[in-house]
Amino acid sequence: MRSFLVILLALPLFALPAAGGLRSTVPDVLSTRWIWPLTGRPVVLRDFAPPAQPWLAGHRGTDLATTPGAEVHAAGAGTIGYAGPLAGRAVVTVLHSDGLRTTYLPVHPSVRRGQTVSRGEVIGVVQDLPGHCRTACLHWGLLRGRSYLDPLLLLGRGQVRLLPLWPSGP
Repeated sequence: MRSFLVILLALPLFALPAAGGLRSTVPDVLSTRWIWPLTGRPVVLRDFAPPAQPWLAGHRGTDLATTPGAEVHAAGAGTIGYAGPLAGRAVVTVLHSDGLRTTYLPVHPSVRRGQTVSRGEVIGVVQDLPGHCRTACLHWGLLRGRSYLDPLLLLGRGQVRLLPLWPSGP
């Protein structure tokens, strides 16, 4: 019982620094500035699964079920940072005013670099390309700087995983 109380009392000491760190990197999930990039509420085929280290393999976005030719919408207002081919697939990137960047692929763009888009505006259509999904999908990504985040956080649906705060030395 005593060890349980010690753990219970110590828990806030570990949770507060982690939560503070998340606040500075995770977008405001209560915001109504964001929408799904596809019409309706698409099925999530594959969740965000970041690698343990930036150079390792992982899944740096969320795959949403769709059909080739489906319209893709800007999840939030911003400026087109890139719209064109990249590594054999067409990609559209939207730069948002709060330092976030959303990515969409494979998307044949209907926008051009530097163009301002509003939330919900069509930015292209899903290409009919074989990809990493077994069926047609839209890979939706989210970055803040060089850090990948779960795009479902924009809709209040992503998983926040707190890691333990380990001592840094003796």
